Amino acid sequence: MPGYELIDNEEFLELKDLFENSKILFRHSFDHMRNGIYKVKDFEVAFAKRMNARHSLAVTSGTAALRVALAALNLKDGDEVITQSFTFVATVESIIESRCVPVIAEIDKTLNMDPIDLEKKITKKTKAVIVVHMLGVPTRLKEIKKITDKYNINLIEDTAWGCGGFYEDIPLGTYGDMGTYSFDFAKTMTTGEGGMIVFNNENLFNKASAWHDHGHENNPNLPRWEDSRSSSGFNYRMNEMQGAVGLAQLNKLDVVVHNQRKNAKLIVDAISDLPIEMRTIPENSFETADALVFLVENNSIAIQCRDALINEGLGTKILPEAISWHFAGTWNHMSELMDRNGVELYDAFPKSLSFLNRSVSLPISVNMVDDFESKIRSALTSVLM
Repeated sequence: MPGYELIDNEEFLELKDLFENSKILFRHSFDHMRNGIYKVKDFEVAFAKRMNARHSLAVTSGTAALRVALAALNLKDGDEVITQSFTFVATVESIIESRCVPVIAEIDKTLNMDPIDLEKKITKKTKAVIVVHMLGVPTRLKEIKKITDKYNINLIEDTAWGCGGFYEDIPLGTYGDMGTYSFDFAKTMTTGEGGMIVFNNENLFNKASAWHDHGHENNPNLPRWEDSRSSSGFNYRMNEMQGAVGLAQLNKLDVVVHNQRKNAKLIVDAISDLPIEMRTIPENSFETADALVFLVENNSIAIQCRDALINEGLGTKILPEAISWHFAGTWNHMSELMDRNGVELYDAFPKSLSFLNRSVSLPISVNMVDDFESKIRSALTSVLM
């Protein structure tokens, strides 16, 4: 959760440039007043270059990014979209808001989508799959892409936690048809709120770009008030202040990921001899190390580990304390999930639950407390040895 840790004079200078030389906070139009300053457009171009993608589209949040990505697919009421049981609630919310049916696949020991269960869940109504690189670890993209290609299904990467990671030297978010990112305050890079979608398909980009802007096609031959449109849409436009902060934060992305990975390794080296099982990292992948997850014998021990870490002045992230916001089996407030599964929802994804109940997640920052690895070892040793 380091994006906000590194907010400093670089972000201020980008904002200062905006307010001193433009004062236009809307991303479109007012060309004669903005002195050539287009922070959101510059952010999109820079982000696409960093991710080696043809196009990027900045939006208001990671949730909005998912909703806009699904809108670009022209899905119909009742179409099915498969995602994984361990994610943030927003992934399923975006499917429901698209008037589609959310279908939940189990996770494997990567704590990401299980390709075997994914294929079991595919039906004639399946139109898209959303994989999630949870807590910075890449999902098994090669196996999953093979399945989505086999059934001619669109693949979306929810890269909210994976910004700056790679799979087979390919930036996360660019392996599938579209990739979405979150820039909320606790993500690898932040604009306070905000998100991005990347595309290599021109048609998907054009549809998404129009839909996130009330259907505006931004025809260069027409003034905005007479702009062409071929569909309706909504307003998920990023503003120029967010774009300015994003430009500064993007320059820090590699430093953030480097330091997270370095700090994660220090922890692994300090606790690897304890009776724990590390989360599986897919081969040929480069994680962002947003968090370090390991598995213990049972849920009782996982909770004891959490309590011991808190007593040491440390803590955990999502697992085990915030599972209710990140495990589909707890979302009985969503009638769409309840109707779909027809059983007690908490018991609908037993393989996932067995992994999550035994998991402990350690948050990784750029600036960790002094001697953090020794403190973590001391806390865990008091429970596990």
